[in-house]
Amino acid sequence: MQTLKLLRFLIFYLALTVAQTSCSKKYDLIIRSQKIYDGLGSAPVSGEIAIKKDKIIAIGELDDADAAHILDVGDLAVSPGFINMLSWASTRLMIDGRSLSDIKQGVTLEVFGEGWSEGPLNAKMKEDIRKRQKDFKYDIAWTTLDEFLEHLIERGISTNVASYVGASTIRIHVLGEENRQPTPEELEKMQQLTREAMRDGAVGVASALIYAPGVFSSTEELIALAKVVAEYDGIYTSHIRSEGGQLLEAVDEFLTILETAECRGEIFHLKAAGKANWSKLHQVIEKIELAQKRGLSVSADMYTYIAGATGLDATQPPWVQEGGFEKWLERLRDPETRKKVIAEMQDSSTAWENFYTASGPQNIFLSSLRSDSLKYLTGKSVAEVAKMRGTSAAETVIDLILQDDSRVEAIFFLMSEDNIKKQMQLPWVSFCSDAGSMAPEGIFLKSSPHPRAYGNFVRLLGKYVREESVISLSEAIRKLTSFPAENLKIQNRGQLKEGYFADLVIFDAAKIQDHATFENPHQLASGVEHVFVNGVQVLQNGQHTNAKPGRIVRGPGWRKSR
Repeated sequence: MQTLKLLRFLIFYLALTVAQTSCSKKYDLIIRSQKIYDGLGSAPVSGEIAIKKDKIIAIGELDDADAAHILDVGDLAVSPGFINMLSWASTRLMIDGRSLSDIKQGVTLEVFGEGWSEGPLNAKMKEDIRKRQKDFKYDIAWTTLDEFLEHLIERGISTNVASYVGASTIRIHVLGEENRQPTPEELEKMQQLTREAMRDGAVGVASALIYAPGVFSSTEELIALAKVVAEYDGIYTSHIRSEGGQLLEAVDEFLTILETAECRGEIFHLKAAGKANWSKLHQVIEKIELAQKRGLSVSADMYTYIAGATGLDATQPPWVQEGGFEKWLERLRDPETRKKVIAEMQDSSTAWENFYTASGPQNIFLSSLRSDSLKYLTGKSVAEVAKMRGTSAAETVIDLILQDDSRVEAIFFLMSEDNIKKQMQLPWVSFCSDAGSMAPEGIFLKSSPHPRAYGNFVRLLGKYVREESVISLSEAIRKLTSFPAENLKIQNRGQLKEGYFADLVIFDAAKIQDHATFENPHQLASGVEHVFVNGVQVLQNGQHTNAKPGRIVRGPGWRKSR
């Protein structure tokens, strides 16, 4: 017992001594590197960065004697932490707050909210979420978006988090999942919910217009929400109404919303989907750059793969999904409705965004199923499953949705590699994973996610910067740091600058590499050696420290309302 007491005293004394030493020093840490990238696109410089508590307080030639600790990384690159412009890590962080697959890529800020956000919720919405939970089960101990973000911080997370308020979330809150337009009173209520979210720190409002119920939103409804966002200098961001057959028309609608609402805007994961539409990308670029010349603030983000990932609901006409999930399944069980849905699925000329014909069943691979009895199909294509079952591919899609009692997550091969490279060269494009952040262990192994969850950002730096020289390393870092921070009006992040928060990533530009594949996605990236979030080291020599210093990053409306 005496030995144990003595040991505890020594540990306490050592901790106290370290703390006193740190407090007596001008800096907690000096990071020394031959390649410091400021995040603005400048060439790297040699020097030192001093951190005190959660801030960068000095950059240049510093006196080592002023620091409690020195980290000399030689010729490893030092950069601001990367910003994931669209992350689906929100609920996964409640399972595992380490955000391992993103931290291993240098991500220090996750931005949530494509169409759906985790608030504001009403009682029915909470009940529906509970019913639809699959492998990830959690209590819903919040109502507003701000309460959800606070809930994450209380649980402990390694990355910073920010969020849009989802236009579909607002719509469901007021209208449910019906296909109708709001009354003036209902639209006013939707605007008020948006206003409250902006005051709570949402970075903007985000729509997802190929999915029910977002697909039911009119241009006028979206303009009304964007006008509220503009009041708070926020941003309207959208998975636009079509990325395929109606791509150009969808871009026109997006630009109309921005111009009418006098709001800044961004297109989520820019793409021309389906081989028949690949040639349209240059027209999309022309439209956006002409709008920029007219003074409109327009940007986009993207991921670094030719395949996307979503549910099999993207193969279904919107009308069959009206009213919510249970109504959708009820209609699919009706033989006559089923025939009508199959006919529309197989028609490539549909006005709705038809991922069934855009990809083809041989290029749609099942990634996550809810039912344990169906998980053996994970990784197989719809065409393979159809052959196994002796049914048509369209019938197989419907059967899977009904049998799994879910939207069934899948990977769709849709894009052109040439277009991927063309997009990432555009100065107004940043990057997103459009995926959750996870770990190659436990409950996460029950699904086969898109490899972008593990490799999106390092794939940019390894494949496209180092191996193929599509863009320079300085420019890639700008697109991962200061540019998205500027778009979201985030203060004091995204640059290595005195007074900014100490979010840093230190990586080996000669070795940084993604390892996740479509066949074997649960593989962590390599080459990122150290990551700091708010001055706390989260990754050390490539290993997670289990530190969880993540904070809420709020948008400009929060500052204006205080």
